[in-house]
Amino acid sequence: MGLTLTEKILNRASGQSVSPGDVVEINVDLAAFHDLTGYHVVEVMEKMGKVRIWDVNKFVLAFDHLAPPPTERAAEIQVGLRKFAKTASVKFFHDVGDGILHQLLLDQYALPGQVVMAADSHTTTVGAVGAFAQGLGASDVAAIVITGKTWMVAPEPFRIRVLGKPGPGIYGKDVVLHLLGVFKAEGLNGKSAEFFVEDPGAFPMDYRATVSNMGIELGLDAAMFVPDSETVRHIKEKRGVEIKPVTPDPDARYVDGYDVELNKLEPLVAAPHSVDNVKSISEVEGLDVDYVFIGSCTNGRLSDIEVAAKILRNGRVRSRCVAIPASREIYIKASELGYIDTLVRAGCVVTYGTCGPCLGGHFGLVGPGEVAISTGSRNFRGRMGSSEGRVYLANAAVAAATALNGKFTDPRKYLT
Repeated sequence: MGLTLTEKILNRASGQSVSPGDVVEINVDLAAFHDLTGYHVVEVMEKMGKVRIWDVNKFVLAFDHLAPPPTERAAEIQVGLRKFAKTASVKFFHDVGDGILHQLLLDQYALPGQVVMAADSHTTTVGAVGAFAQGLGASDVAAIVITGKTWMVAPEPFRIRVLGKPGPGIYGKDVVLHLLGVFKAEGLNGKSAEFFVEDPGAFPMDYRATVSNMGIELGLDAAMFVPDSETVRHIKEKRGVEIKPVTPDPDARYVDGYDVELNKLEPLVAAPHSVDNVKSISEVEGLDVDYVFIGSCTNGRLSDIEVAAKILRNGRVRSRCVAIPASREIYIKASELGYIDTLVRAGCVVTYGTCGPCLGGHFGLVGPGEVAISTGSRNFRGRMGSSEGRVYLANAAVAAATALNGKFTDPRKYLT
């Protein structure tokens, strides 16, 4: 019997034949943390008396959640982590403004077939390139940073086929919201999803990263896209590196599966206060919206900024709008292409390289009684500010069209 991608990765990482349900110790290829979780990790390391990194070539530190620091405490934490970076000889340190950790890992570090562990739940993002990636707590990550190893219960491989081509206004966000509508939050707990894309060019890396990012909302242990020509293209374009993809065997066995037919999807939103309270745009169209956020590790990529600019060139925003490209690199590229100028002229507040509003950190929180659209990953009560606010999740096109009109708007009329 052939092996799944999950089995091939865990077999290599553990040095043994792994089956679902096995408890195994594995070697980690890449570990990371950011400012919000990092100081907890370092505290654990200090209590253990082992403030060291097992391999500085396999560790990344980035300041992104509260960057630039909006409070004295946030600044104090970053001062402490800069000292750690110097003491521990951190080789890959990204200070304020470089970008959101998950975007940096996707563009610069993670590779197909790797095991990636970081102190943040949305580490699953780099599953977009075919890495087995998980977010873990401070104690687990501290142990990884010190030893390069961790333990896990091997998940059940679950196959998802992405079929056809998306129509106008359909992106990765709509695919993952569709899956959340079908399986519900935590509905695939204990499983590792392997996504097979029928037409690699029709579902580019930006879309894949959004799906993998929100795989954690489905309860997935990992959300991996099987490497294909799009994976090869992305890594060569970003890093100038030719890769040999790790892929499942043709006769690999999965516990179950599901097909997503892209041509049958429509723009979707997750209504308050749950990621699986999924509705079509037609069900909410016309509802007034006070605030729109376009950005985050979920949807702050170049294609998101591009479609937002395409829509917002039609006028000025009627809902206040904050736009945050996920990294300095994306911001620069968007600026060179004229997208940033378009957003600013349309009335958006634009910055870059920070999580900001997504976790209720800074750069625009939701006030009492306000309705907001976010391209972020979660809409739990109070996550983006007031517990009396109402947050909807949507793709960047829906968000931009809504900002333009001040109310929920189907973006497809601007894209056909």
